[in-house]
Amino acid sequence: MSNNDYVLGDHLTYKQLSHAIDNGFSPIVEVESMDGIYTVRFHHAEGVSELSDEQGKTLTFLGTGEIRDKLGALGLEHGILTFSDQCGDEMIGVPGHAMTPDEMLAYGTRIAFR
Repeated sequence: MSNNDYVLGDHLTYKQLSHAIDNGFSPIVEVESMDGIYTVRFHHAEGVSELSDEQGKTLTFLGTGEIRDKLGALGLEHGILTFSDQCGDEMIGVPGHAMTPDEMLAYGTRIAFR
């Protein structure tokens, strides 16, 4: 794949993703849960791209089934489910610290798309 085919930016549409995969793109797929709303990020050599619509707005999903169907149809087989819901319990005074992106990927749950 030549660099002229496309440029991977902060946002990646489903169509761009399909084209990239057809040309050998093989990212680490992160499905992030934020209080029951899911977003999809692709970690690759050039950085991180979020699955977005044509206007650049990050796509959100209410469950993992639609994500599984969409990404599985493109040939992606698995991803990592991460959670950014909370890092401590302020109600009972338990301190916490936010996880880094690398920690979230390392401690996430592997999920299948096929």
